[in-house]
Amino acid sequence: MNDITWEDPFCGEGNSCFRLGTDNGGNAYIAVAGAEDSYLSDSCEALRTLIRDIKAGKADHLL
Repeated sequence: MNDITWEDPFCGEGNSCFRLGTDNGGNAYIAVAGAEDSYLSDSCEALRTLIRDIKAGKADHLL
């Protein structure tokens, strides 16, 4: 089992909360708060790229 260190939840309206986590192996995790056993995993670099792209507006069409 992975030893994941979870950040505090990021919550939007309607209590839609997500958590980001990392482990010592260079992996990153995204989960719905309260359901951390069902996570999406990729490299920390992939998570950094995702965050940069979102900040750059590349996901604005989803809003």
